[in-house]
Parts: sequence; C-alpha cells; structure tokens
Amino acid sequence: MLDQERRELTLRGQVVGVGPQVFDLLLHLVRNHDRVVSKDDLLEAVWNGRIVSESTITSHINAVRKAIGDSGGEQRLVRTVPRKGFRFVGVIEVGAIDVGATEVGAIRETPQPGGSGIASRASSEGKETPSGPVLPGKPSITVLPFQNLSGDPEQDYFADGVVEDIIAALSRIRWLFVIARNSSFAYKGRAVDVTDIGRELGVRYVLEGSVRKAGNRVRITGQLIDATSGTHLWAERFEGMLDDLFELQDRIAESVVGAIAPQLERAEIERAKRKPTESLDAYDYYLRGMAKLHSGTREAIDAALPLFHKATDLDPEFASAYGGAAWCHLWRKVNGWMTDRPREIAEGVRLARLAVEFGRDDAVALTRAGHALGHFVGDLDGGIALIDRAVLLNPNFAPAWFLGGYLRAFRGETESASEHFAHAARLSPLDPEMFRMQAGTALAHFFAGRYDCAVACADKALGNLPSLLVAIALTAASHALAGRTEDARQTMQQLRALDPSLRVSTLREWLPIHRPEDLTRFAEGLRLAGLPE
Repeated sequence: MLDQERRELTLRGQVVGVGPQVFDLLLHLVRNHDRVVSKDDLLEAVWNGRIVSESTITSHINAVRKAIGDSGGEQRLVRTVPRKGFRFVGVIEVGAIDVGATEVGAIRETPQPGGSGIASRASSEGKETPSGPVLPGKPSITVLPFQNLSGDPEQDYFADGVVEDIIAALSRIRWLFVIARNSSFAYKGRAVDVTDIGRELGVRYVLEGSVRKAGNRVRITGQLIDATSGTHLWAERFEGMLDDLFELQDRIAESVVGAIAPQLERAEIERAKRKPTESLDAYDYYLRGMAKLHSGTREAIDAALPLFHKATDLDPEFASAYGGAAWCHLWRKVNGWMTDRPREIAEGVRLARLAVEFGRDDAVALTRAGHALGHFVGDLDGGIALIDRAVLLNPNFAPAWFLGGYLRAFRGETESASEHFAHAARLSPLDPEMFRMQAGTALAHFFAGRYDCAVACADKALGNLPSLLVAIALTAASHALAGRTEDARQTMQQLRALDPSLRVSTLREWLPIHRPEDLTRFAEGLRLAGLPE
C-alpha cells in the first residue's frame, strides 16, 4: 500500500522504510504509470530541477525496486526503457483508500508466468548479500569520477583533475579514511549504485558530482551520500571562470572539502549518538564530546569534558581528544564558569600540551590546543604558530581559520583576523560553531573602532547562543563608546547576571588582549556601560 498522506509504503501491514526521495520517486512513477517518465521529468519532480548525476538516479531507482520486491534484472514492476526513462508496469488497485488528488492505493505487478507480485519480496529477504571490506574504525569515503557534462570527451582531463584535487585534500584530514584515486577511478564511465560501491570498497560515504564546461565558464556539482542507506547528506554547486585552470581547481577542491568536512563530522556524530554507551570506543566518545562542544552551552561543556577523558582513557595518545578537553576548560574560562580557576587553568594547559605532543601532525589537535594555550598562558605568537601549522596540514579546516582569527584579533591584527573569520565562514557556511565566527568578527570590528559593525555581528552570535559572554560584553562596550548609554546599561545587566564576578580590573585575566590601547578601549567601554572597577 502506498499512502501519500502518511508518506508510508506498507507490505502486508508492515511499514517499509524508504528515504523521502525514494518515496517521492515511487509515488511519481505510480501516478504516471500510463507513460514513460523521462529522467528530466524525474529531476523536476523529485529533485526540484536540481542537476544530479546518473548514478544518483540509478541508485534511487534501485532503492525503489528493492522496496517493492523488484530488481534491475527482473524489472517486474519498474521497467527501464533504454534512452527514454522509466515506467511503472505493475497494476494499481484503488478503492481501499480515497485516492482523489493524492493517488494512493495498493500496487502489485502485472501477472506474469512464475511471478507472485510484490508479495515475493518476503521470500527474497534474508538472502546472503555480497560482502566487502569491513568498514574502518573512522569515517571513510570514496570520491567517484565526476561526470563530464560538457559534451566534449576531450574535457575529461579537467573533471578528473578536479576529483584528484578533492581526493588529495580529503586525504590530508587525519580523521578520514580515503580510498585512493586508482580505486575510485575504477568506476569511471559505469552506471553504479552507491550502496554497491560502499560495500565493495568498504566505505560509509560516497562523494559524486559532475562538471559542465562551456567557453570560459565551468559549473561543478557535488553531493555526499551515506552509502549504507542511500541518504543524501549534502549537495552544492560551484561556478567559476577558467582564466587560471589550476587556481580554479584548487578553489573548487577547497570549497568542496570545506563544505563536506563538517557534514561528515556531523553525520558521524549522529551515528555515534544512536550507539549504546557501553559499546562506544574512543572515537565514539570523542565524537559525542564534539557534539556537545559545538553547542557551546554550560551544560553541554560539562557533559563534553568527561567524554573526552573517556576517549583518552581508551587511547592515551588520542591527540584530538586532549585538544577537545583542553578547549572545554578554555570555554569555561571565557564564559566565567570556572569554580577553581588556578586548578582548571593548570589542567587546561596540561591537556593542551599533551595534544601538541601527540598531535604534531593533527590539525584538529593543534588548532584546539594552540587556541587554548594562547588564552591560558598568554602566548599568542606560540598559539598562532600552532594553528598556522594546522592550516598547512589541512587548509580546509574551518576552526583553524576562525580560532586563528581570534588570536590575531587579540594580537591587534584586526584586518587579518577579519579575513580569517570570513574565510572560515566561506569554508563552512552551515557550521554549528558559526556563533564563534560571528563573535570573533565582532571582536575584530571593535578593536578596529567599528562599533556599529561590532554590535551587528555580536547580535548574530547572540541569536545563536544567548549566553555568549564575549558577545554580550562587546555589545555593551560598543553601545557605550557609540554614545548609546541606555542600550549599553541594559546589555550590562545581562552581562552582570551571567558573570557577577567580572570587573574592569580583571579584563586582562579574562581575555589575552595584547595591545595596551585595545585593552584601554575595551575597559573604557565596559566602564561607561556600568561594569564595576
């Protein structure tokens, strides 16, 4: 039974689990069973006109067939019409539910010798499926050759070059297991099912896409798929000029990787959340800690810290977990949540140094540790050096850019800091830590004397995290220095409620502001807003 109102496909009263696009595809085929449905029609109806690759359509058709007990070999219910499209050839029985405009009812195959219709699905379940390599203990991905949609086979080299750059960039991310180029390119020119690829290569994720080159312009599309379920996690389109081919390839690779890395991490975080606590390994504890750390609330940080400690208990050389734990202490310091400042600062320094010791080639560890050390011991230059090394190791790691931006802002390098925050936001436009980028940008604007810009950016950060102490302080000081006394005093009330212990005299202990003139500016703004000496 196919029920559009409930968006359910049932077999003998049991709901068959299908993804939303698979459901839409089946529904569209059933509703148009009297004709062949072209691929262009499917793109418009199921993907809202967005261009997707041939393999994506193929994998969704295969998922539809599997859901209703059909197969590509038998094609009893969904038939492929070569060079034309697809057609649902089963019988649609209407009457059990009012179809009206919703077109729901029972479906079964057209009677054929030896066939038993959709009911035959039950007999095929439980069969042994081909097995491939075991999934690695960390996120794993393959990048398929991108389709050349230019209409010119001579342009294959360009599409291949883009993919090779993406693979190289992904390979620099230490928490990823990346299939080598030669294995990925074994699928070139083949109509493939991403779930089969995932099984054959032993990876959880597949990145596929296309390249269309016309004159001096090029359009690249890419999409990330969870190969274990066929679920689409991310899709994007990139356009540019071909004045400098190699520069464009680098920019495309950087944009794709910058967008894909947070999506991969978030997908793994969600997967870890669903696992029983007693079966989690060190990496799962780390991911659960990162899920908490991203939100930035006091409760989340309190929950994250023991998760990072559990990860390091299981793996005493887990550099990124040490970095995450050190950063929890930093966030507690910045937000006025520490209960024993000397002890917690010393512990944060210890953890950060362990992260550096075990993670000299780990961009995540160096980033979190470098930022923490810059705050805890006031060594801005040393912290910047660690984060700059992280950027060299992985130029697409957005936190390295925005946390490096913070240390540069505290160093007084406001324009460089602003560029770092902007680059981080471009690399990761949907980043769960966007409020940190917004607050950092507000900090750079404030030290540059752009108070209205500082307020605007701080307001955005507070819209995402209302308890962000730095953003509230910047708002109060900016209003005061811009002459908006009442706004400044109202904001100061929020600041005092969140951290009653903060004083003008303790600003240097709170934030590692390097230039005397910047500290004086901040102190004067907060003093005018009503912060006690």
